[in-house]
Amino acid sequence: MKDVVAIKRFKKFLQVEKGLSQNSIYSYTYDLKKFSEFLAQKSKDIMDATQEDIQQFLKYEKNNKNNSSRTLARSLAAIRQFYNFMSDTMEINIPNPTEKIETPHVDKTLPDYLTVSEVDRLFSSISEDDCFELRDKTIFELLYSSGLRISEAVELKLSDIDFSNQFLTVIGKGNKQRMVPIGKEAMRLINKYLSESRNVILNGREAEFLFISKKGSKLNRKSVWRLLKNYVNRVDIDKNITPHTLRHSFATHLIENGADLRSVQELLGHMDISTTQVYTHMAKKELQKIHKRFHPKG
Repeated sequence: MKDVVAIKRFKKFLQVEKGLSQNSIYSYTYDLKKFSEFLAQKSKDIMDATQEDIQQFLKYEKNNKNNSSRTLARSLAAIRQFYNFMSDTMEINIPNPTEKIETPHVDKTLPDYLTVSEVDRLFSSISEDDCFELRDKTIFELLYSSGLRISEAVELKLSDIDFSNQFLTVIGKGNKQRMVPIGKEAMRLINKYLSESRNVILNGREAEFLFISKKGSKLNRKSVWRLLKNYVNRVDIDKNITPHTLRHSFATHLIENGADLRSVQELLGHMDISTTQVYTHMAKKELQKIHKRFHPKG
């Protein structure tokens, strides 16, 4: 029971004080619950855990659950943040048992992205004559042309669109607001979707969100993932494509075409520019491919 109360307090702290997204809060609390369950098997509670307990938990997760270094690093970050919170806010002093535990090394992997021709192939396969496909094409175009996260796109409301200036007001990670320009093609599709599709799908119902499901409720993230997979299968692109891939493609194509890193950081809503720098590596990788393919001594 102690663990449940402590984790609930921590969850509230993440929501109110840190302003983290629902996805981040879920990840943190999920990792803590796993750790709590592991401790329960040893008849221990989370308030009494030692450095050795945490190391044993990480070892168990690696060997028995076959978790990657990235997953282990995330779990340790959640546990560390939890004990920092307890030390800072509780009246009693709780030494942080994670202090001397090193974070597992995580190799930086470059995310998949689509080439411009692959984006064109994918979008060309989606009909604008079907009201649901027009909706889907509009959301995919927004992900690509404005670099939105899928969570940001599904949360868009009609009131978030500035039609005259062609800008979106987006609420990103940490509940931070940013203004994002809408591309010409995305603007065309939004207008077409609103005039030809959205009211048909709503069928007399009302909704404040831009993208709505068959039931008239807000379109959810999982549905968009599933829909995108179906369209990717149509054009047989042999890559692991998710809605986030369209965001990666947006950033990579900007960098490839000469956009400066600070501007891309602003458009993506990254707090730290080091997060944005991965796209310069992706652009360089693509240039290396071109050099190898076309230069006589490549």
